[in-house]
Amino acid sequence: MDTLVGRVAFITGAARGMGRAHAVKLAGEGVDVLALDICEGFPFTGYPGASPGDLNETVRLVEEQGRRIVARQADVRDPEAVAAVVADGLAEFGRLDIVIANAGVIRVTDSENRALDFRSILEVNLIGAWNTVEAAIPALITGGRGGSVVLTSSTQGIKASGTDRAGLQAYAASKRALVALMQGWAQQLAPHSIRVNTIHPSGVATDMILNEATMALAADNDGWLLSQQNALPIALVQPEEIAAAVAWLVSDAGAFITGTSWPLDAGFTLRS
Repeated sequence: MDTLVGRVAFITGAARGMGRAHAVKLAGEGVDVLALDICEGFPFTGYPGASPGDLNETVRLVEEQGRRIVARQADVRDPEAVAAVVADGLAEFGRLDIVIANAGVIRVTDSENRALDFRSILEVNLIGAWNTVEAAIPALITGGRGGSVVLTSSTQGIKASGTDRAGLQAYAASKRALVALMQGWAQQLAPHSIRVNTIHPSGVATDMILNEATMALAADNDGWLLSQQNALPIALVQPEEIAAAVAWLVSDAGAFITGTSWPLDAGFTLRS
């Protein structure tokens, strides 16, 4: 995809998982990367967060592709921190073309404070995505080259699985709300040739899924495990597979696509 060469992508949740896969794939296509991750765990998720070492590994892998990267530890819930990261990227690269609002969390079990679980998930997944795109929009517009914004939703943002767990309810609600944000931004930014879309993966082989809490839930299976199965005989999609699809979407090959929701789900939504 030669059309991506020389562009700059701002990616949140970039220390590992899909965020890292996006960074490495786009770097391989000639893109420089502005990477953000909090690099610490959240007490409300029930699984370990990324580390500074994970972000350093993303840096190494991007540089191995021959591209530049600016990596910063910051919290997407903090709009001033996110804006400062964008400013650092602009100071280094002088442009911004692609935004992948990928940072997100989940909680699969209830804590003693269900209301806190619910609010905490929304603050990262929904408000964090709003902070990310809000900080990037001025640079995308003033660049005058158009651009592409991708919000990482979920199959749960298309149809939620029934559950009484507050963290899973919040996860589905936050991912559904991203579709509304996407549709609004797509209309707002279309006159500037800036495209906005959501992607909706099913289960992806990342630390959000491959952790003790989620595996315990699957083992305890109360019908939840069956509800998460894909139509294709693929247990989990790989982060690199998601990144390959997104690289196409943000390239000029997808220049006519905006305001859409992409199920990258191995047929999950066929069964739900």
